Amino acid sequence: MLQISTRRQIMDSSLALGRLEIKSSVRQESVNCGPENEKNLQDGSQAQLNGCVPLSHQVAGHKYGVDKVGILQHPDGTVLKQLQPPPRGLREMQFYSKVFLEDCSDPCLLDLQRFLPTYYGTWSSPETPNDLYLKLEDVTRRFVKPCIMDVKIGQRSYDPFASQEKREQQIKKYPLMEEIGFLVLGMRIYQVTSDSYNTYDQHYGRSLVKDTLQDGIAKFFHNGSTLRKDAISASIQRVREILCWFEGQSQFHFYASSLLFVYEGSPSGKTNASKTGRVNRGVTENNNNIRAVSPAENSQGLSNTSRLQKGDFAHHARECPQDNGIQKCGPQISLQLPNGNSLSVRSETEESPGEPGLLVHSGVEVRMIDFAHVFPSKTPDEGYIYGLKSLLSGLQQILDQ
Repeated sequence: MLQISTRRQIMDSSLALGRLEIKSSVRQESVNCGPENEKNLQDGSQAQLNGCVPLSHQVAGHKYGVDKVGILQHPDGTVLKQLQPPPRGLREMQFYSKVFLEDCSDPCLLDLQRFLPTYYGTWSSPETPNDLYLKLEDVTRRFVKPCIMDVKIGQRSYDPFASQEKREQQIKKYPLMEEIGFLVLGMRIYQVTSDSYNTYDQHYGRSLVKDTLQDGIAKFFHNGSTLRKDAISASIQRVREILCWFEGQSQFHFYASSLLFVYEGSPSGKTNASKTGRVNRGVTENNNNIRAVSPAENSQGLSNTSRLQKGDFAHHARECPQDNGIQKCGPQISLQLPNGNSLSVRSETEESPGEPGLLVHSGVEVRMIDFAHVFPSKTPDEGYIYGLKSLLSGLQQILDQ
């Protein structure tokens, strides 16, 4: 179990970055970025590295034991994301290290920290020292019945350096990405009536078109009994804060990056207050009574609510006031939709007593994840901004129905 300071962990991360860069410049094959015990995994058993197990509530991305790289859960409750092959893994580690540098003084990066899972450096098992993992906060840790959705944001899911073959491959996966600006990669929704989870994978997200997208997203906020408008309202506010950050920054462009939505599905509406998401001893027990929804079921139930019409995804949001160059967003949201109507909503939020001005969203988290394709820039990230505004428009219409 790791018990080292953040400074030491960042230092370890930097050293690891240097070591991997040296190896990759000589021979990339010398960096083992996949599980070494593949035979054990193929036999169907779960390889355990120092008590680590495959992340049980993962809804999208590379899965341990299925893909060459994957995600584990550490006994202390943190998440271990296996480093991807160079240059993607190195790029993501460098990004986390830059944002969470202990003596960071950049207001833009300091503000960004609250939208990311906390970074605790790198981790590796003594048995497989060449398999490096990013050690991250488990955003779902404080939830009793976490409902989770992974949404890829942006008009392009390939970076500027992608080959023509890669570009065509990504466009073919979801041709509507440029127009819609986001893609649902996976969902896990707690159903109060059956005390189980419904899960939807990336194929479900790719099946959503303009006419079915609103209902497809609304499904995430329906617990089998009612539409959780409180979770929608809080999610809108959280996404709005992330949008404000993007409208005020010109340091990075993000490609193939996602937003991770989490809300409390427990009928009591209470989260595990003692499980704050920081490194703690013990492991959160997650309800794994999951029902995978078949492709046939995926297409059903999408006609019960109003559809999004063509063009509904583009809208303009108010500009955020600035204070000393740092954008700050209050709890009041105002959106200008294509039909000319102005919509406002006040989220179920409260100010943190210890940090005035910092909004606390009870029972809801929205965090940015997946940074293997983040690049320096000197201009605003218009593609990501477009995706956020498009998603906000859809969420607002679900809330208003």
